[in-house]
Amino acid sequence: MGRNSSIERKTSETYVKATLDLDGEIETLIRTGIPFMDHMLNLMANHGLMGLVIQAEGDLEVDHHHTLEDVGICLGQIFKQALGDYKGIRRFGQALIPMDEALALVAVDISNRPYLTYNVTFVQEVLPDFDVQGIKEFLRAFSQHAGFTLHINLLYGENTHHILEAVFKGLGKALCDAATLDLRVKGIPTTKGVF
Repeated sequence: MGRNSSIERKTSETYVKATLDLDGEIETLIRTGIPFMDHMLNLMANHGLMGLVIQAEGDLEVDHHHTLEDVGICLGQIFKQALGDYKGIRRFGQALIPMDEALALVAVDISNRPYLTYNVTFVQEVLPDFDVQGIKEFLRAFSQHAGFTLHINLLYGENTHHILEAVFKGLGKALCDAATLDLRVKGIPTTKGVF
């Protein structure tokens, strides 16, 4: 049985349809209506060796907030569903990712204990047509709905684009490592016996 999941979410502010295959059996195609976010999610999927399809429509005439948050909610929910019973996964993943002058550390714990630590500051908080403050809202929604503990720390960096590339590449790699099936893991990877 494949490790995949799909979801459709419709609110008065957004419509999101998403499919995830943790083992990369589908081709990635991201269309959120926010080109910079499409780029970031493509990086995450590519470096996470996963297949991801997202189609989103939102009230972008207001701002990006609702769309980013709802994409995060849907991505979290399909991750949780695709992981199934959590049996055999490594659980922890981390990545230290350089992107030119920027260096980001991302760590994830697939534990059904949602928590986000986000220590990322920018010299410039607004890119052309994108407010980077929305990234934290996306990540918060993702970690809450996936049930993941997620720590993202920028060690240093100046260029906003480079910083976020390092973050999303790191997120993909850390998620890939944590979700990888390992034959040495018997059952659910916790001494409690349940998440």
